[in-house]
Amino acid sequence: MRITLGSDHAGFELKKILSRHLEQNGHQVTDVGTNSTDPVDYPDYAEAIARTLLHGESERGILICGSGVGASVAANKIPGIRAGLCHDGYSAHQGVEHDDVNVLVLGARIIGTELAKDLSLTFLNARYTDEERHRRRLAKIVDIEKRYAAPQSKEKIS
Repeated sequence: MRITLGSDHAGFELKKILSRHLEQNGHQVTDVGTNSTDPVDYPDYAEAIARTLLHGESERGILICGSGVGASVAANKIPGIRAGLCHDGYSAHQGVEHDDVNVLVLGARIIGTELAKDLSLTFLNARYTDEERHRRRLAKIVDIEKRYAAPQSKEKIS
């Protein structure tokens, strides 16, 4: 699967570990940064991951910050992105199966390396069930996105 990884400075070390782990498990990984532990802003990496998903360059994304909360908030502001902050296996697969989550968000200061590896593979191995009740709920989410979308601006995701 084509995966995009991104993190802020707090998630940089975990991102490097997950990148190697995912490649060893047969996934094609694109890293959109950051590339050091120098302080940066997580919304930039949420947007970078979203761009690859929305342009069809990746199938899923993994976004990492210190707690995962800020990155999750930022990613979920982007229409078409369904980011789930998951620190347990059930949420990592159920979010995909029922909610068609396309970005896994992890808190590098919250979970350990081995759990992060397990969650990443659980997330990537899960498939959306496409049951009627799940389609109905997703349609409502898309409708909410449309109703609350900002007026068309001159800026577009590039």
